[in-house]
Amino acid sequence: SILMHRRLFLYNFRNLRKAKGRRETYLCYVVKRRDSATSCSLDFGYLRNQMGCHVEVLFLRYIAAWDLDPGRCYRITWFTSWSPCYDCAQHIANFLRSYPNLTLRIFMARLYFCEDRKAEPEGLRRLHKAGAQIAIMTFKDYFYCWNTFVENREQTFKGWEGLHENSVHLARKLRRILLPLYEVDDLRDAFKILGL
Repeated sequence: SILMHRRLFLYNFRNLRKAKGRRETYLCYVVKRRDSATSCSLDFGYLRNQMGCHVEVLFLRYIAAWDLDPGRCYRITWFTSWSPCYDCAQHIANFLRSYPNLTLRIFMARLYFCEDRKAEPEGLRRLHKAGAQIAIMTFKDYFYCWNTFVENREQTFKGWEGLHENSVHLARKLRRILLPLYEVDDLRDAFKILGL
């Protein structure tokens, strides 16, 4: 099926602060071609990571095979259950540099951190610097995904307890990650002066 089962979506995209047992990454995507003021939808669907290959790399291989017209502009939107790991962020940043006519927006349900807690934030910063627009999913994004990618049997999306609070918490965390390092140092200095 081109649509994701409801339970699969709700389990994997739930924006829990500690999402134990959720080892797979799911990626819902929309590819559009921009023609002046209008856009034309070319494809949509979802992918999940496969043995030995992260879902972000799978998508990049998929879209690279399209042989995109360099004279046209394309916009890709992802909704992912986890933010990209450091290596995937590097692959995506390199891909974006190779395709200046392509824009990428990534909405993430949760932030992924491996054992080296400094690597993934650095990867997200590099990805952002390469031009990717990255944000945490909000209720509006979940609603859109529910109506676009989920076999919902015409049921209305109902958020879970803590959805909004967790989105706000994760958005603040992401905002701190994306702050230029000199601003982070300025904040640390300000907190020291205040005795905090």
